[in-house]
Amino acid sequence: MNAVSQAELLRSLPPARRYARALSGSQAAGDALVAAALREGLPDLPAKLALYAGVTRIAPPPAPGPGANLTARQRQLLLLTALEELVIADAATVVGVPRDVAETELDAAREALRSAAATEILVIEDEPIIAMDVRQLVEACGHRVVGVAATEAQAVALAKAKRPGLILADVNLGAGGDGITAVNRIQREVEVPVIFVTAYPERLLTAEQVEPAFVISKPFEPLALAIATYQAVSSTVPIG
Repeated sequence: MNAVSQAELLRSLPPARRYARALSGSQAAGDALVAAALREGLPDLPAKLALYAGVTRIAPPPAPGPGANLTARQRQLLLLTALEELVIADAATVVGVPRDVAETELDAAREALRSAAATEILVIEDEPIIAMDVRQLVEACGHRVVGVAATEAQAVALAKAKRPGLILADVNLGAGGDGITAVNRIQREVEVPVIFVTAYPERLLTAEQVEPAFVISKPFEPLALAIATYQAVSSTVPIG
């Protein structure tokens, strides 16, 4: 059992929950993974790495199906390095492989992303330059952008009309409203996975409300967006 303090574990819970939900595909499934990891006991590592490792150890493998062209280890390494921003040595420790093996797996995973399942995406972003950058990035990943909404009202109308397979949403839409509210309104009528791309991730990691499965912090790396879109499109929810 890891002897880290309760305070250290509490500080490390938000990133561990974010990783678990990105790995499993939903808030409920991710939180169930974190809870199970805590019950089973954590490895003897620093608190943050211990939680990541505990979740990784008990996470079920991805179900076969469309887009499932990455192994479980490859998904884990991509999420840990691209979304959680761990250095490769720490990511290798978390998944329990030597660093050179992790580097080889990551190279293979990045190549596999190029042939990942594509979908139609709605972008909710009020800044035109950022919206253009996001559009270019997701199209480079093989997806098709079916609309760009700058306001809450536009987002709801486009989602109803286009029925996208994925939504990429900013949180703060300025005078145009709130991205979280827009997504909540959309999901009352359209069942669709959502990735929030935001400079304010703490607004979505409070454990006080329904939270998204995928959160990317601005500024983001293209690879982080690529793996998040892959996970959102291909993830299943095996527990929860």
